[in-house]
Amino acid sequence: MRRFLVGFCSSLTVAHAIIPRTTTASSRAHFLSSAAAAFSGAAFAMAQPAECDAATKPVGSGNPRYIDKNLEMKYGETPDGNPRTRGVLVRRITGDSTPYEFPVQPIRLVKEWPENPPFKAEDFFRADGNDDGIFYRVPRLVYHIDEPAVASLTQYYRQTIPKKSDVLDICSSWVSHYPLEFPDTMGKICATGMNPLELQFNDQLTGGFKATDLNQNPMLPYEDNSFDVVTCVVSIDYLIEPIKVLKEVHRVLRPGGQVIISQSNRCFPSKAIAMWLKMNDRQHLELINGYLQYAGGFEERREAFDITATVPDGSYRDPMFIVRAIKKKA
Repeated sequence: MRRFLVGFCSSLTVAHAIIPRTTTASSRAHFLSSAAAAFSGAAFAMAQPAECDAATKPVGSGNPRYIDKNLEMKYGETPDGNPRTRGVLVRRITGDSTPYEFPVQPIRLVKEWPENPPFKAEDFFRADGNDDGIFYRVPRLVYHIDEPAVASLTQYYRQTIPKKSDVLDICSSWVSHYPLEFPDTMGKICATGMNPLELQFNDQLTGGFKATDLNQNPMLPYEDNSFDVVTCVVSIDYLIEPIKVLKEVHRVLRPGGQVIISQSNRCFPSKAIAMWLKMNDRQHLELINGYLQYAGGFEERREAFDITATVPDGSYRDPMFIVRAIKKKA
């Protein structure tokens, strides 16, 4: 974990596996293959599920814990114009092998937001205000939440998203944390994200992807009423116009469709908005609820949940929370 960039968010240490710019070609593949695996030592709940007090109900699973893949990454061209590629071994955490079911704890949203948004321009200031395309240009085939968090989110999706749903994952990457069977049991699964190479490696996207910078243009490149579900994983804290983005989410959702916003307190501090960095986990949920209120068109009763996979001995693990809203029916 010492090779991971460590930052601070909500006064808690955060760890992200970031590919060092100085990593040599020979060690790059080793770094990437070990990046996700490094989390497994800390992922106590998955390694020792019987010791995890959040894992209370056996559900049974014959799924693999990891899927190892050798991905071909382009890094330049030969003198005659052909692409140069190298194989990169990466390990995908399925989140789908635990024999236990993690409980979903409701959280009451209590903050009363005024009629008009109270936010100021400085609330959305970021320490790194440069073009996000520069920051996300290098693909990060790593995990931004740990293995227990992945497992609890994967289970929540299975419990909440109906079969045959058309699903859109915004602010996506090379993994969407959907259950392994989703490509076969859902309708189309689409995604938007910053890095096209990361999205290309996301093998759950049966409906394809569109590289989209929502901070440059907060528009979703899809038709009205196209999806039953929109998901957003640990990314809403990076949006500088979240209300506009959620208006777009509302537009592309079908009546009765749901948006599932999952959030931890792990982040890239230089890219998270100032207001977010000043808040704790509970305040984050209230803020997301406020965004949804000002976006409009969602049912007034929005839900929040704590789905954290807790570990009794205090071992490192990431908190996970959900805010869920339903688009009003005509």
